[in-house]
Amino acid sequence: MTIHPKEESFAPDWPEPASRFLRDERAAAPRLPLVEVFGPKWAQWISVAAEAKSSPPDYIVAALLAVAGSLIGNTRWVSPWAGWSEPPILWTMAIGLPSSGKSPGLDAVLTPLRKAERELRKNAEGELAQWREAAEIAKIAESTWKEATKAAIKDGSAPPERPDAANPGQEPFLPRLCVADGTVERLAVILEKQARGTLAARDELAGWLQGMTRYSGGGSDRPFWLEAYGGRAYTVERMGRDPVYIDRLSIGVVGGIQPDKLNGLLINSDDDGLLARFTPIWPDPAPIQRPQSIPDDAFIDRAISRLLSLRMVTDEFDVTRPWLITFTEGARDRLDTLRSYVRDLEAGADGLLLSYIGKLPGMTIRLALVLSYLDWATGVEDEAHQVSTEDFDRAALFVTSFALPMAQRAYASASLSKTERAARRLVAVIREQGWERFTSREVLRLDRSGLATVSELNPVLKILEEGDILRLVEQPSGAAGVRRSRLYIVNPVIHQAGA
Repeated sequence: MTIHPKEESFAPDWPEPASRFLRDERAAAPRLPLVEVFGPKWAQWISVAAEAKSSPPDYIVAALLAVAGSLIGNTRWVSPWAGWSEPPILWTMAIGLPSSGKSPGLDAVLTPLRKAERELRKNAEGELAQWREAAEIAKIAESTWKEATKAAIKDGSAPPERPDAANPGQEPFLPRLCVADGTVERLAVILEKQARGTLAARDELAGWLQGMTRYSGGGSDRPFWLEAYGGRAYTVERMGRDPVYIDRLSIGVVGGIQPDKLNGLLINSDDDGLLARFTPIWPDPAPIQRPQSIPDDAFIDRAISRLLSLRMVTDEFDVTRPWLITFTEGARDRLDTLRSYVRDLEAGADGLLLSYIGKLPGMTIRLALVLSYLDWATGVEDEAHQVSTEDFDRAALFVTSFALPMAQRAYASASLSKTERAARRLVAVIREQGWERFTSREVLRLDRSGLATVSELNPVLKILEEGDILRLVEQPSGAAGVRRSRLYIVNPVIHQAGA
C-alpha cells in the first residue's frame, strides 16, 4: 500500500499544461488531385461513385489503388534500373468515424472485385466438378491396378503399367481475389496456387494491427505480413504438414479504422515498419446530399476484367516470373529528384513518420506502374513497356501533395520522438487509471511499452514535469539504504473533458 503525505500538499496552483501532451494537433486534410493524377475517365467514375455512396472520393481512391495493385500483382513489376524492382502492391488505410462513409466508399471497388471473383469461381467450380468425377474413377483405376500388380508379382509375371485413368490431374483451384480474413497458413495455400497474389480487405483494421505491431504476445504472424508487402520468397512452416513455399509473397491490404483506435495504436505500439507500409487516408466527411448520378458499373467491371487478363511470363529457363516494366531516362531523372527531396525530409522527421518517408521512393515507383495500368484498363490499346515521365510525375504529385500530408495528419502523434511518444502514453495511462497522484513504482508495475524500465520512465517524468503535467512531491527520507519510490501529483486539467 502506498502512503501519501497530507492531502493539503496536493492542491498547488498549476500553470497551463503543455498542450502537445494532451491532444493531437492535426493538420487539415489535403486536397485530392483527382483529375491531375487519375485522368478524366477515372476522375469522372470516382466522383460519381463517391456521390452515390455518400463518401469522400478519397476512400474510393484508397480501395482503387489497393485493388489495382493486387490485380496486377506478380504479373508486372516495376524496375527503374537494374538491381531495383518493386511489386505494384499498395496498402491503404481509410480513417474516419463510423458515419464517415469508409465502408461504402471502399465497397465501390471491392463489390465489383468480388463480382469478378464469383464469375471466375463459377467457371472453376465446373472444372472442379469434372475433376472430382475423374478423381473417383482414378481411385478405382488405382485400386484395380494395385491388385493386378500384386497378382502379377505373386505369380511371377510382369506387372501391368499404371493406367492413365489412375491420374486425375491437378485439382483445379478456386480463385481468391479478395480475402476478408484468414490464417497465414490458409493465405499461404492460396498464394501457392495463385501466383499473381491476392488482396486482404478488412472492414476494421484495428484488431489485426494490434496483433501485428506488438513485439510480444500475438505477433507471430508479423514476419509474414512484413514480407507480404515486398513480394519476396517466403516459406510457411506448418505443424504436421509439409511447408508451403511461396516464390513471391505479394498481398495488397485495404481497410478502415476509426481515429481513436488508430491513435491508440500509435501511442501503445512500437514501430516495427508495418504501419509505415500503409498510406493513411483521412479526408473530411462528404457533405450530406442525395446523389444526382448513377455510377457506371460497366466501366469498373471492364477495368477489373482487363487487369485480370494480365499474365506472368515464362523465361528461357521455363521459370514463371513477373514481366519487369522499366523506366524511361526522363522518369529516372525525376526519381533522382524525388530521392533528394526525401533525403531532406528525413533530416527533420522522427518516429513513424520517418519510417513512412523512407518508403516514399519505392511507393512512388509502385504507384507510377499502377497508374499506367489503370490508364490501360480503361481501353488504351497498347500496353506500356516503360514507365514514362508523365506516369512518374503523376505518382510523385499524388505522393508529395496528398499521401505525405495525409501521413503527417494521421501519424501526428507517432512523428514525435520516442520519449515524447512515451510521455503521451503515460498521460493516457494516468487518464485511464484516474490517477490524481501516483508513484513511479506504480507506473513500472503496469509494464507498458516505453514505460517499463527506470531508464525509459525517468526522461518521460522529467519532460512531463517541465510541461506542467506532473509535479514531484518532496517526501521524508526513508531508512538508510532504502530507495523510496518517487511520488507525483497530476495537474487536474488533464482529467477535464476535451483537455
